[in-house]
Amino acid sequence: MKAVQIVDLTGPAGALRLVDLPEPGSPPSHLFTPGEGVVIDVHAAGVSFPEVLQTRGEYQYKPPLPFVPGGEVAGVVREASAEATELGIRPGQRVAAFCMGGGFAEAAVAPPFLTFALPDALDFAQGAGLILNYHTAYFALALRGRLREGETVLVHGAAGGVGTAALQVAKGLGARTIAVVSSEQKALVARAAGADEVVRSDGPWREEAKELSDGGVDLVLDPVGGDRFTDSLRSLRPDGRLVVVGFTGGSIPEVRVNRLLLGNIEVVGAGWGAYALARPELCREIGARLQPMIESGIVRPLVGARFPLERAAEALQEIDERRATGKVVLDIQGGG
Repeated sequence: MKAVQIVDLTGPAGALRLVDLPEPGSPPSHLFTPGEGVVIDVHAAGVSFPEVLQTRGEYQYKPPLPFVPGGEVAGVVREASAEATELGIRPGQRVAAFCMGGGFAEAAVAPPFLTFALPDALDFAQGAGLILNYHTAYFALALRGRLREGETVLVHGAAGGVGTAALQVAKGLGARTIAVVSSEQKALVARAAGADEVVRSDGPWREEAKELSDGGVDLVLDPVGGDRFTDSLRSLRPDGRLVVVGFTGGSIPEVRVNRLLLGNIEVVGAGWGAYALARPELCREIGARLQPMIESGIVRPLVGARFPLERAAEALQEIDERRATGKVVLDIQGGG
């Protein structure tokens, strides 16, 4: 089968190679064997910031070189283990899955607890953006951020994959949303994702957000980090929560804890991956919570740039250079 491997740690432009590999279950490209997982003929694979970090050896998960990256896939089940069958997963079924590696390939193996039936309303490209971003958004907003109906959420990086997912999940939870974006093009994407209000990161966004929220937002979701972190704290009302999801801006900010004390506010970490993967029942619960949002049309992954498998390096550069809007996807056997 065709697959893309990371062969060195020189960054997205030079680290990838298109190769021929044995079918799933053959190391070093897969973490799960067919007997214990779900073998999927991959139609589309999601591209995310962790894969960019992996090309430089900067991500916490560091498999030995060479390896096939890619966590999110959507496609058709070729083979289902006994555990998968118990969860209702069967051969021939359209699914979205998180395989934790090996996704940039024509076939991949995913654990049953992270494999979900793909609703008819979503195509394969949308399915490839469903697990990582939307499970992260729900985990960050509902479980870590304790978002309540009627509250106001400020979302940084609101035109990206996590940002657009957070806008939609927040709406599904009954919240009002303010999107922070860096350009007019990204403002259009954020509005398409359902943002109630949009402010520009190159303007007085903190003051605008406080005015739009009548004195301060209840929750900030931040996948960006960097120098806007302190202003995010200042944009919160008392009892507000800032939920840290990642650092796509490149730098990891520091917090002066006296600000938390004086404002009676919180900074909360939301690392979905390691936490959820150790709790299979939580993954199934989040999937069930998202299902009615999909059925109602609130959750509709926004697909941005699309590339064939052999241009995976360009897909990673799209994210690395902060050009991406929505979910960047590899079309492997047709994303429709």
